[in-house]
Amino acid sequence: MKWQEVRELFPDQFVLVSIINYHEEDNKKIVDEVAPIRIISKQDANKEVLQVKPGNMVYHTSNQDFVIHLRRDPLMRVRRNTNEN
Repeated sequence: MKWQEVRELFPDQFVLVSIINYHEEDNKKIVDEVAPIRIISKQDANKEVLQVKPGNMVYHTSNQDFVIHLRRDPLMRVRRNTNEN
């Protein structure tokens, strides 16, 4: 099902979906097709986001497009030992 169809069926709600198809542009994953699993209440949204299984995602239908911003090669801070004996 296209994201626009999900938006029409479940307006202004959090929805748990399984991501079926996507493509990447720059540092973004653009989701093209999803399978809705269930509606998530506002109260449970944060908890569900933390417990979501790989391949699934909680997303709000107020978003025009389903876009996931990817972090590639995040900067890593390394603490160096400055105590030289």
